[in-house]
Amino acid sequence: MAKIGDLLRAGRTFSFEFFPPKTDDAQLTLGRTIAELEPLHPAFVSVTYGAGGSTRARTRDVVTWVRRETDITPMAHLTCQGHTRAEIAEILQHYRDADVSNIMALGGDVPNDPADTRPSDYKYASELVADVNEFGCFSVGVAAHPEGHPRSPDLATDRRLLADKLRTADFAITQFFFEADHYIRLVDALDALGVNKPVLPGIMPVTNKGQIVRMADMSGTAVPPWLLDRLSSTDDAHEIRKIGVEVATDLCQALLAAGAPGLHFYTLNRSTATREIYANLNLSSAH
Repeated sequence: MAKIGDLLRAGRTFSFEFFPPKTDDAQLTLGRTIAELEPLHPAFVSVTYGAGGSTRARTRDVVTWVRRETDITPMAHLTCQGHTRAEIAEILQHYRDADVSNIMALGGDVPNDPADTRPSDYKYASELVADVNEFGCFSVGVAAHPEGHPRSPDLATDRRLLADKLRTADFAITQFFFEADHYIRLVDALDALGVNKPVLPGIMPVTNKGQIVRMADMSGTAVPPWLLDRLSSTDDAHEIRKIGVEVATDLCQALLAAGAPGLHFYTLNRSTATREIYANLNLSSAH
């Protein structure tokens, strides 16, 4: 199975992210979404992980299914939250046995309910990266925050810690953002620190006004006033998605022009907006 680090060395990648379904109906929706997106020939897809590992088994099941039943390269997310080193070793062994070659190593979100909090042997994602690297068979990605991690004391510290983490990983994928300058400044800052590993920009097309504001607040992403103004002009769901697709298309064009090594789309397990952006960018003909 292809390693994402190798794919990035070979050229630009275009990829999608899903979250593990919690119900049978959601499972069917995800299956339809993957079937609709597979003809776009993504370089890889990633599957997220719940706070505290709450969807650990579902992540494993989706990743294994994609590897077994499709021609798409999957990447499994892992987090530091609520895991012993023995548990992580067991999960990694499963992925190695299933011929899954790509891991996204993350700090992870603390569970909202203290009752769901479990002891962890990990404090920082860099510690998890080190353990994944010890297996010697995975390409490892890490997270980057163009506007700074919400828990970072300042942007300079955030960049320094990201550079340290990325030195031992193969690539990074960013949190979503809405203005290309945030990404360009991030890459420039890493370059100044001597790190030039690929950083894939994460793209979140707006399809729901309230949802994007909540998600941006949780991730430390600013929704710029010009975008809020455009979204506030309508309550029509179709028009909101149309604005979101247009804004995301413009952002993708700017990022590719700036030399981004690819694009990573947060699909929210739906294919429509991503397929529309692909068509706008004429990416299908490029594969």
